Order: sequence, then C-alpha cells, then structure tokens
Amino acid sequence: MVLSPVQPQQRPKSNPFKVSGQRLWQWYQSAIADLSQDQLRSRVGLKQELDWLLLEVSDLNPLDLKLAPAETQWVQMQVPLEVLQQLWQQRLAENIPVQHLTETAHWRQFHLRVSKDVLIPRPETELLIDLAVNAAQHSARLEQVKLWADLGTGSGAISLGLATAFPPAMVHAVDCSQAALAVAQHNSQTYGLQDRIHFHLGQWFQPLAGLEGQFSGIVSNPPYIPTKILPTLQPEVFEHEPHLALDGGVDGLDVIREMVAIAPQYLQPGGVLLLEMMCGQAEAVKALLTSQGQYKQIQIHLDLAGIPRFAQAYRI
Repeated sequence: MVLSPVQPQQRPKSNPFKVSGQRLWQWYQSAIADLSQDQLRSRVGLKQELDWLLLEVSDLNPLDLKLAPAETQWVQMQVPLEVLQQLWQQRLAENIPVQHLTETAHWRQFHLRVSKDVLIPRPETELLIDLAVNAAQHSARLEQVKLWADLGTGSGAISLGLATAFPPAMVHAVDCSQAALAVAQHNSQTYGLQDRIHFHLGQWFQPLAGLEGQFSGIVSNPPYIPTKILPTLQPEVFEHEPHLALDGGVDGLDVIREMVAIAPQYLQPGGVLLLEMMCGQAEAVKALLTSQGQYKQIQIHLDLAGIPRFAQAYRI
C-alpha cells in the first residue's frame, strides 16, 4: 500500500499588527521570570506553552525565541501586544488551555481548529493512525481498504489521519455534538478532504445503519475516564474540555463495552477495531473483546510512554 500525504491548504496568517522586537523580547523575558514554582504545572511546561502561544500569534520561529532580536527588528503580530498579555494572564489565572486561546492544535501533520466543544487531540492518539496503517499492511483482507469509521470524531483529527493514510478510502465520522461536527467539517475543508469524509450527527453506530458488514476498520478515542476521577484531572481538562468526551461512566468502560459488542455487526470479516483506553483498563478491555466471541488476534499496544493505551482486534 502506497501512502501519499495530503497537501494542506494552508490558512494564511493575518498579521495586521507590528511590535518592536525589543519590546516583545522584554515582555517575553518578563513573562518567563514571573513563572513561579508553585504553579499547578511545572515551570518548564508553562515555558513551552508560552513559546507556543507566541509562535502562534506572530511571524517568529523557534530560533527567534533563543536569540535576542536586533534593536531595529519589527515583529508581525496577529494581535496587539496588550492582547497577547491578556491571553497569557488568562492561561495562568483561569487554567485555559493555550489551544483554546489560539483556537488551534497541532496533531500529526495537521494544524487543526479546536474549541471548547471538542477534546484537544493528544500526541498519544496519533499512534491510532500508525496502528491502522500497520493493520492494513499486515492483513490480506484489508489490502483494498474502502470504508473506515471514526466514532466520536470531535475535532476530526482521526478522520483526517485515516483519509490521509488511505487515499482510496471513505471515512464515516460520527459525533453526537453538532458543535463538534462543525469544527471537524471546518478542518476537513482546510485540508481538502471534505469529499472523502462523511459526517454524521448521532450516537456511535446509530447513524451508520445500513452500512453493516462494510467497514474495513473502526477507530475510536472514546470517553474512558471513570466519572469519579473527572474532578481529579488537571483543571485545564476538567474545567475547559467537554465532559461528554471524557466521562466513561462508573468504571470508564460504558462506551467501550458498547463498541466491543456492536462493532462486529459493522466490520467486514477480517476488519479491524482500534480503541484508545486509559491506563489500567487493558485487562478489562481485553476480557471484553475475548468474551464477545467474534474477535481474533486481540492485542494491546503501548503508547510512547510505555503505557498500555490501545486495543486492537480483528473480526473473525
């Protein structure tokens, strides 16, 4: 299978404001100095977020942040310096994720729009696409990939990843939030993939009625956090990301149980199911897949931190 990367239709940056490099540098150094050790997140982490915010709203590059600008240098900005200051103070005072302040997130090769209505795509979830590619390359039944499903698409990140990895395929993306689907549709249009991804409003498999037995693969990063654990999450997550995309019920497995039970009805023989899960859930998810009776080659895969994060199984 030959994988051809999609060429993004880059969003042009609008930089209507200018600020002297020296003034911006002074603010940047002052902001770094103000970062205290008693912040809820580490000073190093906050410094990385400060850099990311500054790079998102200016025409600077990472090397610029390591070198003091020349006295005569001017920096193009998307917002005035005063607004940048306000955004950074919001980040510190209200625990607002930087991705929400800029309404953007980087995921694989994509520069995505995000909002409070979608889960911010995490780096570990990128591995779901690699697992899907590997599954297709090692399964004769999946050589002619046709239909994939992304259940709980949110920002559309997984759908974009699948559509890019499998150029012949059509992806069916499902979400029960109209606001989330609007974000995902915008992202698909940005990368010219709107004709390869069908968006459905509804709960999990319900909008896919009529497509039983036709999917080469079903992929999902479902809600898997136990309800009682939600308040212990970082405030950036608990206070600002949609609980609809986080809350997996009493043991965190409500949605995973449903997917494991119903997916065989929609997968073609040899089709693959790929699920993300929480640390500590691997044995329970493996047991669900085994007891369902319609899966083979059940595997648990680690994320980059060595945590059991993904379940993979083929329909018999």
